[in-house]
Amino acid sequence: MLQILMLDPKTVFQLYFWANLFICILIFSYSFSYATSENRKILKTFGYGKLLLTIGWVLIALRGVVPDLISINIANTLIFSGCCYETIAMLSMLNAKSKKRYQLQMIITIAAIIVFNIAVLLLDSNINNRILIISIGIFAIYLPPTIRYFTEKGHTFFRTFYVLCYAGFEILVVMRAIYNYHNPQTAFFSHSIFDSLYSISLFLLTLIGTVGFLLLVKEKQDLKIQKLLKDKNQFFSIIAHDLRGPLGSSVRLSNILTKNIEEYSQDEIKEIIEMLHQSNKNSYKLLENLLDWSQVQTGMIEYSPEKIALNTLIIDNVKLNKNLALNKNITLSFESTELIEVEADKNMIDTIVRNLLTNAIKFTKKHGEIIVKIQKINKKAEISIADNGIGIPDNIKEKLFKINENVTQKGTDNETGSGLGLLLCSEFIKMHQGEIWTESETGKGSTFKFTLPLIEAKLNHNLVLNPA
Repeated sequence: MLQILMLDPKTVFQLYFWANLFICILIFSYSFSYATSENRKILKTFGYGKLLLTIGWVLIALRGVVPDLISINIANTLIFSGCCYETIAMLSMLNAKSKKRYQLQMIITIAAIIVFNIAVLLLDSNINNRILIISIGIFAIYLPPTIRYFTEKGHTFFRTFYVLCYAGFEILVVMRAIYNYHNPQTAFFSHSIFDSLYSISLFLLTLIGTVGFLLLVKEKQDLKIQKLLKDKNQFFSIIAHDLRGPLGSSVRLSNILTKNIEEYSQDEIKEIIEMLHQSNKNSYKLLENLLDWSQVQTGMIEYSPEKIALNTLIIDNVKLNKNLALNKNITLSFESTELIEVEADKNMIDTIVRNLLTNAIKFTKKHGEIIVKIQKINKKAEISIADNGIGIPDNIKEKLFKINENVTQKGTDNETGSGLGLLLCSEFIKMHQGEIWTESETGKGSTFKFTLPLIEAKLNHNLVLNPA
């Protein structure tokens, strides 16, 4: 039985090569054929990791044929890098994403590469010490994402299956390090029963773990499709309901003008035309929000961040809403103590600020006040739009940014709205890795706030704009 399990080390390396090569083909084929744009990036990252591992194993297998610098230093550097790519793909599958986690993976990988190469080039470490360093380095690279998968809430069958594969992989690597510490390896190719069992287990876990990863990607994609279908149905239900009002008004008003225009005075005709114009404007705004939302959901709107001066952007939007505020004699002002630059998509931020300003005007009574402020808080730019309007009831406030909740509330001049603008704001803020929320009390006004990634400001300014 033991003889059956004893594998020739070169055979093991060939197995690793073919397994990783097959995995690369499988992953890249899946990414080009079936995956969504978001999952395609994750699959490619995972595939690049497996490709680097494949090249690394080939170079190791060529030891004695190619120089040691290639078969030892470069080969193991590629293996560490491949592990890093794979773990970054793992982290990308988590619900909560963080740049710091990706940075940690790169720091651990660079540290492992530096320690290994110092040990080989400067300290001339023996084979056993190299294996220990490699084992500890690989264990350290895979440890953070494995812990994150265990601690994150919302486990599904595939997620549990996947994380157990990597937990088994980590245990296997630790066992290898402990075994080599107590039984120092003197030759590069070892023929021990432990090494054979280790190689077989590692080979199987690699294959099973990859299958688990693909199943996890497919599950995530299926859940997203289900959510999109549900949101689409809800969204069109909202559109159908809210379009009926302004379109019905347009039909009735145009019918009056068509059939009885000679019965009305010029002032009455002007009043009807103004109402018709307002009705058409409401319909247009609703359809504009629908188009933007659908483009976000289908990935047609590309997120293109650039360095923008937030102060200038807000001033431009305040100017655009000047006449709308003046119609209700509302004081609209912008306050800032310094120039703040952010890394953001200008068109999206324009849409967010424009929607929040028009909402604030809509729900503020005549002779009211709206104040826009920006400030730096916790290394982020925080934008707040505060009004002293009618406020938002608690039962509505909890539903503002949810597609599955139909939230409608008339403005102080009976202005209509569907809540789609806020849904759009929420989608755009998510794409910027920011947050949006509201603080409100019925009868005392509302404050909408959102955060954006910050670029350190170089200049200080004190800007106040009052359109009154």
